[in-house]
Amino acid sequence: MISYSEENKPCVQTLQAGKEELGQRLDNFLIKLLKQVPRTRIYRIIRKGEVRVNKKRIRPDYKLQLGDLIRVPPVYDHRRHKNQAPNISDTWLKQLESSILFENRHLIAIDKPAGVAVHSGSGVAFGVIDIMRLLRPDSEMELVHRLDRDTSGCLLLARHRQSLLSLQNSIKSNALIKVYNAVVKGIWPEGCSEIKHRLKKTQMPNGERRVYVDPGGQQAHTLVLEQSSNRQCSRLTIQLLSGRTHQIRVHCQAEGHEIVGDKKYGDRQFNQMMKKQGMKRLMLHASRLELPASEFHDDLVINASVPDSFYLID
Repeated sequence: MISYSEENKPCVQTLQAGKEELGQRLDNFLIKLLKQVPRTRIYRIIRKGEVRVNKKRIRPDYKLQLGDLIRVPPVYDHRRHKNQAPNISDTWLKQLESSILFENRHLIAIDKPAGVAVHSGSGVAFGVIDIMRLLRPDSEMELVHRLDRDTSGCLLLARHRQSLLSLQNSIKSNALIKVYNAVVKGIWPEGCSEIKHRLKKTQMPNGERRVYVDPGGQQAHTLVLEQSSNRQCSRLTIQLLSGRTHQIRVHCQAEGHEIVGDKKYGDRQFNQMMKKQGMKRLMLHASRLELPASEFHDDLVINASVPDSFYLID
């Protein structure tokens, strides 16, 4: 782990990748190693070439190989210096404990509440992963995938690296099925059951991530399985066939039917109108995960009940 001098400042480390790190992305390796250091700081030291692999500058998405030598520069964090851990209340601990949908020795599935981030970052003191590490200190807890802060529903966490790699491989091969519920503006066209707009991600000067439709972007595939509408909005059941950042939100926006409550890609006036009718959040919920059997679990179907507010259009 990180070494400190008598002045309580971290020293340069040279670490060697072993079997546990094989195939792990460099940025994820550093995020796990430097738990109390903001992610923006970690990406900055990679970008500036302060992190080296085998004495060479490297990209954040580089996948570590057995025997790689990783140079980690001194990273000083004021929160660590002041011996301040994230201040997580008992209320949050109890809420996340009660949100567990499935658990075994290898993985945990929770019904993530809307409004809590999955990890800490700029302006976010703690996230789901920090809470779960406190609840299960005997596990090497890692996020298998992510949900936006204001999205609720099924979220998978792995309790050790082998399980993490297995679950992530299921995602890459589309063997893990993700189903969402969303409420969108207007009447969704009955013939619109498949969306394939390519998506491109950019970062604003203030660090905010934005995604937009672009022919040169990454492939993205969304299926609309079911729909029901009233005169104002529609409730959709959606399956993701790819996992791009903000994919459902931007695909719905591109079709002219923004998700209700979406502060980034939505219709502000329509959101205000729906808020008065009880839709006071981003109306996007990860309702079901279907996991194929592996050495770590049998076939699993995990359901997170759709919040009552999603049925206000009925």
